[in-house]
Amino acid sequence: MKLAQFPRYRMTFGPSPLQRLDRLTQHLGGAQVWAKREDVSSGLAFGGNKIRKLEYIVPDIIASGADTLVSIGGYQSNHTRQVAAVAAHLGLKSRLVQETWVPWDDPTNDKVGNILLSRMMGADTRLDPHGFDIGIRDSWKQALAEVEQTGGKPYPIPAGASEHKLGGLGFANWAFEVAAQERELGVFFDTIVVCTVTGSTHAGMIAGFAALEDITGIKRRVIGIDASATLEKTTDQVTRIARNTASLIELGRDLRDDEITILPGWAGEHYGVPVQSTMDAMSLGAELEAMITDPVYEGKSLAGLIDLVREKDIPASSTVLYAHLGGQPALNAYHSLWDDQGPAKL
Repeated sequence: MKLAQFPRYRMTFGPSPLQRLDRLTQHLGGAQVWAKREDVSSGLAFGGNKIRKLEYIVPDIIASGADTLVSIGGYQSNHTRQVAAVAAHLGLKSRLVQETWVPWDDPTNDKVGNILLSRMMGADTRLDPHGFDIGIRDSWKQALAEVEQTGGKPYPIPAGASEHKLGGLGFANWAFEVAAQERELGVFFDTIVVCTVTGSTHAGMIAGFAALEDITGIKRRVIGIDASATLEKTTDQVTRIARNTASLIELGRDLRDDEITILPGWAGEHYGVPVQSTMDAMSLGAELEAMITDPVYEGKSLAGLIDLVREKDIPASSTVLYAHLGGQPALNAYHSLWDDQGPAKL
């Protein structure tokens, strides 16, 4: 595959671990449920799925001669925290635009969690009042211009690294990593469940598993759980990035419609704001498996998985892999969801 020809700067420990979720499986009474833990895949500032994407972008950063990584996200962006971590690791500066993506009323929201970690790593974090959107933002373009105006050489990394030309490669490779772990463990995951917002994690998986299908002849379901609450935009972006990634790795065919699945129903009305299904899923994962999820991404995708297994949309005969993408540092900004009486009712 052409994928092996792209340079990769390793920042993960190795293949992210697979975890059998036996108690959750027993509780749901259906498909066998496993998790692949991107949240413990790297030693850079608590890791997460963006590190895997950035492994394929770093060689281009180094070749560009840039001295400052410039990116964008919300106040509690996991992505900007991981960009700050990569910058620190490489000895570069980072300039982060932190927009008001989430209408979450907490006085600590711009002081704790991800943004605190970014500041600890020396990032120049700038708060911005603009709301949520997965597209290319003027505030990010302005930050790039300001770095240039002060004599720096910026390297642009869009939100989630998703619109970057190489943004899907990390999770195309993830698909092949899963296949290798399956051979080692003697298991086969017929269904993958992943959170999707800016889209390149899910899109990379789509392209990677399509390539595996062409090699093996075996189909899988790759189910994206929307957490953006902007389903049409997210679907368009996932589709575009998946097709771009498939072209980069020379898949040699167009992606089929059935290979691109994004399900609504668990995002709520606003990106980043938990709903009752989010709270229930986070509680269940924590209480049954000590698997901690966040209210922005993983709590919502876990809620989707739980309902799909319970309702047999994922059949009881399936073995399903939940992609745990990280994000736990953001929990600090959502401390009001739990108190000494337990989880809040929303």
